[in-house]
Amino acid sequence: MIRLPQLLLNATFAIVAWGQSSSNASTFTNPILSKGGADPWVIRYDDWYYMTYTTNDDVTLLRSQVLTDWDSAESKVIFTPPPSLNYSTDLWAPELHHLDGAWYIIFTADPHNDSPSPEVDMYCPYNCPAVYHRMYVLEGHGSNPWSADFVYKSQLNTYDQFAIDGTYFQHASGLYHIYSCWYTQYAAWPANLCITKLENPWTVSSPFSERQIISVPSLPWEKTPYGRVENDRLSSNEGPQQLINEKTGQQFLVYSAARSDNRNYCLGLLELAPNGDPMNPSDWRKHQYPVFYQNPSESAYGVGHASFVKSPDGSEDWIVYHGMQDPNNGWSARTIRTQRFSWNEDGMPSFPKPGYGPYQDPSGQ
Repeated sequence: MIRLPQLLLNATFAIVAWGQSSSNASTFTNPILSKGGADPWVIRYDDWYYMTYTTNDDVTLLRSQVLTDWDSAESKVIFTPPPSLNYSTDLWAPELHHLDGAWYIIFTADPHNDSPSPEVDMYCPYNCPAVYHRMYVLEGHGSNPWSADFVYKSQLNTYDQFAIDGTYFQHASGLYHIYSCWYTQYAAWPANLCITKLENPWTVSSPFSERQIISVPSLPWEKTPYGRVENDRLSSNEGPQQLINEKTGQQFLVYSAARSDNRNYCLGLLELAPNGDPMNPSDWRKHQYPVFYQNPSESAYGVGHASFVKSPDGSEDWIVYHGMQDPNNGWSARTIRTQRFSWNEDGMPSFPKPGYGPYQDPSGQ
């Protein structure tokens, strides 16, 4: 065997190592926030990414110039509710929106740490710990969300019924509130998707008689356990998010289905008919299979509650979501991840299998 001089051999190793380092510098691995988290909402504004997620006790805002590393992000609490109010505990799934020149954060909360008294719980056919959860709105004014001062604005009317995971749906016909709801005040299950028309970001204009249910968990993968038939307990549609195909103009609603603390949590898809009315349930078409779901080969389970954002140069679409590696640990096991997605020829979003990477960094990062 021909032996290279040691100096040349060392130089060869150095070149290879440099090449590996250079390649690795342009990749990332999931999760993108190592301390854990759930219900991520990310937007991009003026060269910054902004994230909110469930912290339970407050609304925390993070900002980062890269999408794939939130451990190094700046962070500040922008709202801590006073005690003993209807929205003082269990703050879930905050979302940050820029509407009509102002910043709005929509979130859900309750007054009793998710624990109704026996006098209330007895009305539910199944245990209903979230019976007091309602939707609330913060308003902020400023050139960007980081400099805005947020104040409590209002409760969003959900007719004194359970409401979680609310989002704004923007349409040519106006602004709408879509959220997870029950049929009645004490129904407990299933959790459906409801829609109401808004007068402005904090005021519902629809009377209760016009509230519409646009999706119920009717398919096997929307139920927990999979395909449950004897009752609707743990059957859920929640976490709705608007997604628009910018090339075709198709309007989608991506939502989470099944149960958020176990392996079967996944994403489903509703599509609004061309020129459809968001308040008309028959104008929404549910796709019969989940579009994003567990990947046991990579121990990626319970993937759901997503938001969508562009790469820094605007050329790519990215999904930000939570998932778990060990489904036996339930909600505490959730961490926040991101991956690139694309579009099919029919205009449908095409999501990848969830995993940990390494993946190529977003374009322009």
